[in-house]
Amino acid sequence: MRTTRWMVVAALTLAACGSDGGSSEADRPTVVVTYSVLGAVVREAVGDAADVVVLMPNGADPHEWAPSAKDIAALRNADLVVRNGLDLEGGLLDALDTAAADGVPTFTASEHVTIRRVGEGEGLPTDDPDQAVGAEDPHLWMDPLALRDVVVALGPALSAAGIDAADGIDATVADLEAVDAQVREIVDRVPEDRRLLVTGHESLGWFADRYGFRLVGAIVPSLSSAAEASSSELADLADRVEQTGAVAIFTETGTPEGLAEAIADETGATTVELPTVALPDDGSYASFIVANATLIADALD
Repeated sequence: MRTTRWMVVAALTLAACGSDGGSSEADRPTVVVTYSVLGAVVREAVGDAADVVVLMPNGADPHEWAPSAKDIAALRNADLVVRNGLDLEGGLLDALDTAAADGVPTFTASEHVTIRRVGEGEGLPTDDPDQAVGAEDPHLWMDPLALRDVVVALGPALSAAGIDAADGIDATVADLEAVDAQVREIVDRVPEDRRLLVTGHESLGWFADRYGFRLVGAIVPSLSSAAEASSSELADLADRVEQTGAVAIFTETGTPEGLAEAIADETGATTVELPTVALPDDGSYASFIVANATLIADALD
């Protein structure tokens, strides 16, 4: 009986220790990252110096995903929270803001890059901040060199949280520069006059700016996949596809499949699904961005 009672007390003690603060069972700091692609880069940079927890399931649409009570608790107990910013994590914003207000150290990736804004010919004549020309584009993970700048800035934030990841930071920066060179080799085979992107929503602006593509339009003409397209906007997109000679429509998580197929049928374009929010099986950012670049190049060259 004494042995049983001692085991119960010990188990309760261990459970209490495991739920106190951001430390794991191995007594390592915990870094909580909001979505999978950013999480892959943070995990590479941190290595074994801390536990990295990603809240959103791989492939989830960050514009629409909402947290559970367990996710909110993870934020509250983190030693460092890494978020994208620019309102990308729509359903998570209140929980993120509350955690930061309560003193949880928070690193916002978009505060450490030169923000891309929706350019002339991309946005719409509207008061909707997610659709207007000049709107801040949150899809920075589609640019490896933007993520490089994020990783460089992440180093001091990790140090302040008691996480020594200097070697991992240096290695990840080098990897991101190498994968940028690899992506350039992939897209170089696409002739300049065929570098035309029609997307599910306004998600490839960072990629287009970095690698010399032109944005023709989007099924959902918004920086958020949660928006909706009007019939007049879809008719205008079909006209632009025909006028520019764009040969592919790149769909993604959150794209209304029927609308993409209808425009493809009307214009003769093909539809190609891009994994813009989903990591491949190896879980690496390099494989992710190379897969997207390859699908784009294969459809357009």
